[in-house]
Amino acid sequence: MPVLTQAEYVIGDLLVSYHAPADQPAAWGLRIIPAARREALVSPREWLDSPAIKQLPDPWNQTRAWEVDSLVHAHLRGDVLPGGYANGRTLRNSSTTADLRVHRHERKILENGHTLLRTTLAHPRGLRCTHELVVDPASGVATVQISAENTSTGSLTLDALDAFSLGGITPFASDDTAGRLRVHRCRSAWSAEGRLDTRSIEDLHLERSWTGHAVRTERFGQVGSLPVNGWFPFVAIEDRAAEVTWAIQLATPGTWHLELYRRADQFALGGGGADRLAGEWSKTLAPGETFLAPPAFLTAVTGNIDDVCDRLLLAMRVRACLPPREATLPIIFNEWCTSWGNPTHDSLVALAGRLAGSGVTYLVIDDGWAERPGNQFQQNGDWRVNRRAFPQGLRPTTDAIRAHGLVPGLWFEFEAINPGSDAWQETTHQLHRDGVPLQVGARRFWDFRDPWVHDFLAQRVIARLRDDGFGCLKIDCNDSIGPGVDGLESPGENLRQHLAGVQRFFERLRDELPDLVIENCSSGGHRLEPSMMALTSMSSFSDAHETPDIPLIAADLNRVVWSAQKQIWAVLRANDSLQRLSYSLAATFLGRMCLSGEVDRLSSPAWDFTRAAMNLYRQVTSLIRDGRFRADRCVGSSRQHPTGHQIVTITDVARRQLLIIWHCFDAPSLSIFAPDVDDAWHWKIHTQLCGPETEIELLENKLRWRKTLSWSGGVLWLIGSKKPESANQAESLRIE
Repeated sequence: MPVLTQAEYVIGDLLVSYHAPADQPAAWGLRIIPAARREALVSPREWLDSPAIKQLPDPWNQTRAWEVDSLVHAHLRGDVLPGGYANGRTLRNSSTTADLRVHRHERKILENGHTLLRTTLAHPRGLRCTHELVVDPASGVATVQISAENTSTGSLTLDALDAFSLGGITPFASDDTAGRLRVHRCRSAWSAEGRLDTRSIEDLHLERSWTGHAVRTERFGQVGSLPVNGWFPFVAIEDRAAEVTWAIQLATPGTWHLELYRRADQFALGGGGADRLAGEWSKTLAPGETFLAPPAFLTAVTGNIDDVCDRLLLAMRVRACLPPREATLPIIFNEWCTSWGNPTHDSLVALAGRLAGSGVTYLVIDDGWAERPGNQFQQNGDWRVNRRAFPQGLRPTTDAIRAHGLVPGLWFEFEAINPGSDAWQETTHQLHRDGVPLQVGARRFWDFRDPWVHDFLAQRVIARLRDDGFGCLKIDCNDSIGPGVDGLESPGENLRQHLAGVQRFFERLRDELPDLVIENCSSGGHRLEPSMMALTSMSSFSDAHETPDIPLIAADLNRVVWSAQKQIWAVLRANDSLQRLSYSLAATFLGRMCLSGEVDRLSSPAWDFTRAAMNLYRQVTSLIRDGRFRADRCVGSSRQHPTGHQIVTITDVARRQLLIIWHCFDAPSLSIFAPDVDDAWHWKIHTQLCGPETEIELLENKLRWRKTLSWSGGVLWLIGSKKPESANQAESLRIE
């Protein structure tokens, strides 16, 4: 029985096609591939042909090897759950999905040049699902948004509605693709974000069952209000034989799941927000009511994991909320690692004096500026100024900071409430679980479904920022709410609505203070997902302040966070050697430079070195903002005790400039590195930043480290020029 192509479009460099089995022409599935690989497509085999299958009697020896993955996966309560040992592991391919049938498909060119492909599916019980695929031909990224509407006269309860499903992986092999598919994911933990996890399909135990009956699934995600707690909402599958990679990224601030699914030869990728299996979610739709799943971003490239991430990052740039002043990636100084939660008016004025004219733009006052009843570590909730530290309030401090040419910033964790505050007693306006205020450690949480909360925080947060003259805001969020909260709907749906309210308050901040630069922080990097990133100018990359793995974390995150939005710490201490300063400062060239520490106590040589680093950073911001990042590593498995070395290259679009950020860890092996440059051009080292004992030579377009020291690092800025006919091939630099 053939597979029918129901619709097919070439949009930009993508080939988007919809397929169905010949005996079920309204059961459509989606496939996306690079258009350039169209000729490499092969037809799937019709039947399983292993000896174990062939020796079975009729009809068992006639087992079809392929299936079309459904365009939309949903599960209505009361419908038949999936078989094949899948119940309890997945809600994909229940009878709800099997009964969805396409009844309309349309194509439309939008005003911005994007192509909209809208497909409507209907279910006998009155569920109507609309699948919208919007393809940007410039970035090569498709955005999927799925809605479910109740068109019946009674209520319908959804236990699952996936945000996307992409099938037919891999269409470049006719069999079960043994040994050729790799799965890429990004693990995450506090102060250890973004570590790439690459496994073969076989290592993940996803080889198809010998009969094709049993389901194979790898489901992962996170439950709660920290969307990057455990994993990033991202997955890619690479067909190394075909040199094609598919990738998917979800945009949601709360619970999510992704799933690799297999029953036949080819794989499907699916996922979305919470469902009944994860996050205690269900949604009862009244007649006429519609529910919208979170957006998902899909793409495919001819290339590897880095190439497909480049494409998703390009789409992230389009969605980013960058005020005009952010275009040059201004340098931040955050005093957290200077005072460790004890800022004062005098200390901040002294810091502003030290930083004046240095190249720093923002001076951020972190935690500790508000009153702490009982002298606790934190006191979130009331947001009254600590008059012992700021006797006249915050306005004289911000005026003094601005007088030194800096933009003052302020830290808030306004979603949380700590014991000892008056707000702690406002339980009516807090999130509850099982009938009591939800408490996680020493935190309770405001309920952002409640208009009173929005008005209260407008007075305590927005008015404070406006009246005291702040131009920068750091928003923190230091624990997870968990799977769900009390309310009118299921616990998971109540949590989703609360987090939608949180995002509405972010939008209100932008609307009422349009020039405000907002940093998205959540114990460092727990909110590094597209929907939160689109609401803010930048994000904290991690809470790794002075750890040796900062260069590794920063480089890992370049796959999933745009460099212009990724704020990296360099904490400077009075006793730091120039080698240590270079190691710390070089890492900030992998994103946004954020300084902290004892800059007011640095020696003159150390301060001069720091200022030189800032000057170089400001010269190469366009490279950092717009360049292509690639990491070359020879490191051990430990991040806390790294060995070997790392080199990250950033190349401009024209491939005429190259920024090299290198780090040597314990027992470094760095000696020669050949950057990816055009050998027909003459290259020279324009500027360098490194410790005084480093010796580097550029010879025949290869960099040679003549001396490598443990725990050293630096930056090299290379510029190419047309090579004359008789040009000398060598250019050398030695730093004594």
